[in-house]
Amino acid sequence: MKKLDVIIRPEKLDEVRKAIEAVGYPGMTMSEVEGHGKQKGITQQWRGETYRVEFLPKVKLEIVISDSDLEKTLQAISKVARTGNPGDGKIFVSDVRDVVRIRTGEKGEAAI
Repeated sequence: MKKLDVIIRPEKLDEVRKAIEAVGYPGMTMSEVEGHGKQKGITQQWRGETYRVEFLPKVKLEIVISDSDLEKTLQAISKVARTGNPGDGKIFVSDVRDVVRIRTGEKGEAAI
């Protein structure tokens, strides 16, 4: 099993959610986060004043999937989240040793 930590633009959330559901994973956790990558934020102007926004709003999705679905899930997310501009986000892939569904006690892939 793999855990995907998906960091995307907030405006892409609905499209990415639908893409993940389309490959068979309706369950996910969403958090509103802030951060920056290589672009180090953006410079904006407001009422004649220039200021720098260091941390930009992002959305973080956490999804646990089976190993066999990794590539198609990565492709589905990348396809809809990509704008071609800096700040599109990242997908971090980690190994998951085990999963337990608290309600039923199911373990492993059956608990996803």
